[in-house]
Amino acid sequence: QVQLVESGGGLVQDGDSLRLSCSASRRSFSRYTMAWFRQAPGKEREFVAGITSSGQSTEYADSVQGRFTVSRDNVKNTADLQMNSLKPEDTAVYYCASTFLIMPTDPDKYHTWGQGAQVTVSS
Repeated sequence: QVQLVESGGGLVQDGDSLRLSCSASRRSFSRYTMAWFRQAPGKEREFVAGITSSGQSTEYADSVQGRFTVSRDNVKNTADLQMNSLKPEDTAVYYCASTFLIMPTDPDKYHTWGQGAQVTVSS
């Protein structure tokens, strides 16, 4: 089973950009749909963005559409989330996750999770 490690979180200001990266431990990475979720204090974990195993299809939550871009490199076994025009409401712990299913948005459909990366956007 693949193991996932996120990196790239931090503290930024309103309107800034940040890039998160998710590194996978196994060569079978290219078989998985990868997704990013986030969880703010007191809120449920929510789908942010996802990308199919081949990278040909992506999906975004309405709240980040046009600002965030998900990508993957199946040679380097990484999946990235480029976040532009960040807002204070984007503040959360961001998780990458993997599944064999095709782009579910329900976190219960994902079997492997990273440890999370804190993103804080100050106003």
